[in-house]
Amino acid sequence: MIEFKEVYERNHMRIGNITNNEFFLELNKLNKKIQDEFLKKIIHETRSVTCNVMLGDSTTKQVETFDIKNVEVFFGDFNSKLSEWSSQGVTYSSDEDLRRIFIKSEIRIEDYILSLHASLQYHVLLYYRPLQKVIELQKKLAGLINNSGDSESKYKDESERLILEKLNELGFKDMPKQELFELFYNDEELALKIKKMVDESQPEIIDIQDKKNQLFKELDNLLLETFHTTSVMIDEQKLVNGEEGCLCNIDLEYVDKGAKQGLIDVSLISEQLKVRIKQCIENILNMILENKS
Repeated sequence: MIEFKEVYERNHMRIGNITNNEFFLELNKLNKKIQDEFLKKIIHETRSVTCNVMLGDSTTKQVETFDIKNVEVFFGDFNSKLSEWSSQGVTYSSDEDLRRIFIKSEIRIEDYILSLHASLQYHVLLYYRPLQKVIELQKKLAGLINNSGDSESKYKDESERLILEKLNELGFKDMPKQELFELFYNDEELALKIKKMVDESQPEIIDIQDKKNQLFKELDNLLLETFHTTSVMIDEQKLVNGEEGCLCNIDLEYVDKGAKQGLIDVSLISEQLKVRIKQCIENILNMILENKS
């Protein structure tokens, strides 16, 4: 006797899963073609170019990078052709030096939702632009740091003394550090008042700090982003884990009372609906193939 679980697994499918069902075999073949063509496109759009950069020690070298704008244009053009699909457009996300550019689109087909997630994950490496101004700013910054070392140490000690003195006046004598932290965190007005008092007591140090901050800001404006990725297809889990690569996933879900179900009972899909679903996926493949540059 055939068990219920075996019957369920035989009839409930998902794109990308191993199956003997003719309809999902066709969808899987289309999905594989889409991924193959998408990878070719990403390899082209992330083609390597060489650029000159400067390191923190003022030495220069050449590094390999790619133009992320090429990927953005490709994604934007691709997404614009999905005119009947709902989408939030081309989106960027970042986590420190890890970046991602992606599009997520979906279309409702009767009681089913067909979704597309196309993404490229890459790393950003920062260098300075190879300009003489970088060297000049670094020299000015080094001079300020060398000349203000003792003064800033005295400023720190004096600041702590003034803060404790003011807190004692306000009735917070001998308060534990954690409670002091909570006090300043919860009373922004008090924190600003004491900071202003400390700053006004040593204007020459504040002037040095302002100059240093301005130099850091100018140096930041001369930073150059370079990009690195790996030309491989990855899955959603590897994307979440922070691996480099590209992803192009197509998913079909059944909507039941507002809730999405990932496993599809293929016996409930009419032949006409199968044709519509397949046509939508074929359209994705054709859009990638048409997008030659």
